[in-house]
Amino acid sequence: MQRIVLLCRHAETFDPYPLQPDFERELTPAGQQQARNTGKWLREKFLKLDALLASPAVRANSTARVIASRLYFGEENISYNPDLYNARESKLMNSLGELPDHVKQVLLVAHNPGITRLARELTEQQQLGYLEPASVVAVALELEHWQDIHVTTGVLLAHNFESVL
Repeated sequence: MQRIVLLCRHAETFDPYPLQPDFERELTPAGQQQARNTGKWLREKFLKLDALLASPAVRANSTARVIASRLYFGEENISYNPDLYNARESKLMNSLGELPDHVKQVLLVAHNPGITRLARELTEQQQLGYLEPASVVAVALELEHWQDIHVTTGVLLAHNFESVL
C-alpha cells in the first residue's frame, strides 16, 4: 500500500535573545508567510492529511498550526510529541513507525538536522541539501504497516524548495 510522508522543517524564526530558551523561539513575520505558502502548496499537491505530527517547540507548533489551517485539518487533531523536539532521524522515524495503519498521508513538522537526515534516509538521496525553513519533501513509500518504515526506502515525489521564499 502506498503511503505518503511529508517532511517539513519549521518556518523562519527570530534569533534567540539572551536567556531565551530555544524551545520558545517564535516565527518571524516572514516565517508566518512561509508557513502559509507551504500550506497552500501542500493543499494544491496533496489535498488532505490523515495525520499531522509536530514538535511542541513554539516554532514547529506555530508552523504546524498555520499549515493545518490551510489544509482544513483541525488544529485539535495535531499530535504534539515532546520526543520530536530537536530529534535525531531515528526518533522521527520511530514516531512515524507508531502511526495507525489507517493513516495513508502524514505531515511531520520538525527541526534540522534530523528532518533533513530523515529525508535522506527515506529516499537514499544523500546529496539532498538541508531543508530550508518551511521546506517540504514528499516521499512515497510502499508499506503494509507503518512499523515497516524502518526497513524500507521510498521515492522522492516532490519538494517545494522554490515556492517558500
